[in-house]
Amino acid sequence: MADTSAYFNGNWIPTSELRIPVDDLGFLLGATITERLRTFRGEVFRLEAHLERLRQSLELVGLDSAKITGEVARAIPEFLQRNHGVIDADDDWSLVAFATPGSPRENRPTICVHGFPLPFSNWAAQYAAGVSVVISSVRQMPPDCLPPQLKCRSRMHFYLADREAALKQPGSRAILLDQDGHIAEATTANVLVYREHEGLISPPPEHILAGVSLGVLQELAASLNIPFTNRPLTPEEFCSADEALLTSTSVCILPIVECNNAAIGNRRPGPIYHRLLTAWSNLVGVNIPNQAQRFATARM
Repeated sequence: MADTSAYFNGNWIPTSELRIPVDDLGFLLGATITERLRTFRGEVFRLEAHLERLRQSLELVGLDSAKITGEVARAIPEFLQRNHGVIDADDDWSLVAFATPGSPRENRPTICVHGFPLPFSNWAAQYAAGVSVVISSVRQMPPDCLPPQLKCRSRMHFYLADREAALKQPGSRAILLDQDGHIAEATTANVLVYREHEGLISPPPEHILAGVSLGVLQELAASLNIPFTNRPLTPEEFCSADEALLTSTSVCILPIVECNNAAIGNRRPGPIYHRLLTAWSNLVGVNIPNQAQRFATARM
């Protein structure tokens, strides 16, 4: 594939030339605010929601939220325009925007927008087969250490949790509990469950990252007359749910079919998942699982 262009500190450069200095605070301290977006049919999905979350995260760490958000907002559509000839019209891409306080010697933030084809092969089979998860002993960071509303890359605990999950059950993903022992989120995804007599249940919003995809899922649930509740979830409730779901920008929605080596539901994707996935596909005008399978196969 031809090299793409990336936005870096006011300039457009080949993506292959992107470099972060070793004294950049994003590298030294993990002080990196980030947003990952995706396209559908070549258009960025829920751009304004991602920009608003970016702005809030920048405010939390004291960076110039208005200036940086505005810069990113201009760079994202220009990225698509500049790389139009590289992007397959039927394909969709992951777009990444990030900002750091920069290098102390330069006294200015580092701002970047880059992108790449969605790695569909990482999850294409999971739309039909589902995902296995392990509830990790690694907890979510306390809110007085790292606010859950902060979208950043200071995520060593995510790495440790996924490593623990993979050692316990190869191929599984980790679910983190909050400091009170309730279900919080997966690494890089929100989680929720479906219980027949209650509907969809998501952890309280003040305890988790405000997922853009979680918001979409709530809208779709309302359109399908599926009740949606926010409340604390115990690990026991999670594991005994009729259905459990992961939701994030790249994958949209995936079914969880196993937790701690025990079945969730009948160990197969359930009817609520299928209704929500179909509604999401209709919303964006793309058959989400078919697209993932097609491009996963094409890139093999």
